[in-house]
Amino acid sequence: MRWHELKAELLAIGSCRLTGADASGYIESSAAGPGAGGEGSVFFSMDGKRIRLSISPDSPVEIRHDGDGHVHLSFGKIDATGILEQPALHCPRQAYITVSGNCIFSCKYCPVPLNKGRVKTPDEIVGMIESVINRIDSISITSGVIGSIEDDEKRVINVLERIKGLDIPVGVSIYPGPETPDRLYSEGVSEVKFNLETATSALFEEMCPGLSWDAIIMSLDRSVALFGRGNVFSNVILGLGETDEEMEACIRLLTGRGVIPVIRPLTPAAAVASYKRPSPERLLRIAAIHWDALKNAGLDTGEARTMCTYCTGCDIVPGRDCE
Repeated sequence: MRWHELKAELLAIGSCRLTGADASGYIESSAAGPGAGGEGSVFFSMDGKRIRLSISPDSPVEIRHDGDGHVHLSFGKIDATGILEQPALHCPRQAYITVSGNCIFSCKYCPVPLNKGRVKTPDEIVGMIESVINRIDSISITSGVIGSIEDDEKRVINVLERIKGLDIPVGVSIYPGPETPDRLYSEGVSEVKFNLETATSALFEEMCPGLSWDAIIMSLDRSVALFGRGNVFSNVILGLGETDEEMEACIRLLTGRGVIPVIRPLTPAAAVASYKRPSPERLLRIAAIHWDALKNAGLDTGEARTMCTYCTGCDIVPGRDCE
């Protein structure tokens, strides 16, 4: 079984049971993204490729830790040997930091508003980065929205001003206001990720009340003009009720604009907790479409330096996980 096929099988489950020797040093706890507020997760790596799996005592996937990060993964007929990667902050090789751990919006798929997280200070964030500076290749900043979109942007800008002197790529993923791309560009940010979240505007209106699909598209277009093709990204969740045809149209809409889509398998949570994760077969179908769209648009995920496309833990990333 090739890596991307194994990864599709595991992403369709999304979790693992962690057994064997103590592996607490390899467990990561998230304030945002898949698994936010859960029991933590681990990064399983084989031949230089990785997947992030949430820890659950009920998972059919077992990862047995034999010590020193060496593990055996088993699930049905699958038996694989690999390692656990030690996260820096949120994921391996990055300081991926959530500034505001709460949000005033109530996107139906997102558990962050339920977690009642706090706002980190710039001093605290600088200290976090300094604590892992020898183990990271990049810094990524994300945030929920507390107060207003403008307040959130100001908090992120304050952090960026504090870390300007570091010679390391910085990526930012926040909900954008009209001037956000220009302000982030002026702060020396390397890459941005503004999340379209759903494959259609109608589904966006249903899932993200109070937010604007068209405003995100405008921010993505402005960002490509500033940062260049292939340096702008957008998460699109797979499994919210869209058809394959709708997902393909969204992927090609983004790649045609110079944006690299991040196709994120749904983690059922919050108001969509009863939904199902995408099947391995669907993950592979969409990955093939994604890969074709990237090639046709001349976009290379291998050039990503920050955020999700650099990490690859939560998604199948054509060009990194498969060719």
